[in-house]
Amino acid sequence: MNKEPHDELPLDDPDPIIRGSHLAIRFAVKLLAILMVVVIFFGIADVVYVLYQRLTTGPHYLLNISDIFETFAAFLAVLVAIEIFVNIRIYLSSYELPVKLVVATALMAVARKIIVLDFEKIEALEVFSLGAVVLALGGTYCYMLHAQHREGGRNV
Repeated sequence: MNKEPHDELPLDDPDPIIRGSHLAIRFAVKLLAILMVVVIFFGIADVVYVLYQRLTTGPHYLLNISDIFETFAAFLAVLVAIEIFVNIRIYLSSYELPVKLVVATALMAVARKIIVLDFEKIEALEVFSLGAVVLALGGTYCYMLHAQHREGGRNV
């Protein structure tokens, strides 16, 4: 049997409403991929704009710590957007949901949040909560890598 991507959304369902719904969802995912590319380019433009603004205001061609953190935040937001695009692209072309990649993307998004935190304006509970999320995602990712290694390198 020739397996086709998205067997969970078959286009040969006998019910025309279900078939139409599956087609609409497939179209929506493709539209999301296109929109994510647009978001990535706007994010890159924002990085360039932020960097330009910071370098051209006095003192010229120097960045202070808050400028560096703002630039890092813009860079990391673009990287997270790229990871989300990769998730969408893999979803469009694969036979199963790339769970390991989704977990890695979530871990990267939380790490981005931690990198740009202003520790003078944050409460201890938020720090502990982010730590718990990082531990949970990191543990999940390690478990998935271990399971993949046990199964002979096949993606989990």
